[in-house]
Amino acid sequence: MYKGIQYPKRAIQAVALAGIAVLAASLWCSGAWAQAGEAGLAAAPDSQNAGWAYLAAALSVGLGCVGAGIAVAYVGSAAVGAVAEKPQLAARTLIFVGLAEGIAIYGLIIGIMVLGKV
Repeated sequence: MYKGIQYPKRAIQAVALAGIAVLAASLWCSGAWAQAGEAGLAAAPDSQNAGWAYLAAALSVGLGCVGAGIAVAYVGSAAVGAVAEKPQLAARTLIFVGLAEGIAIYGLIIGIMVLGKV
């Protein structure tokens, strides 16, 4: 019989870690944007600032997707168990899985914003 998420504290920590990673990457690359030049001009692609921006974009997308994968693992297993017991909950559980996948989308958006400035 399904007993729910075995370690709910770890699931919350994983989601929080993914959010913090996306936030940290976006704040970290803001320094590269500030140093890019005067009047909002982007840095040259071969400059040191562009390298930091590429690294920040990669970290925001990568860590966001890892965190989303962990979150979807926990939420998805709970959703399957809930649907097995009560099939009427299928639509609701898809909403929760979609919210967990949103973390990856936020990381991707930050990565696109960073690459758009380089």
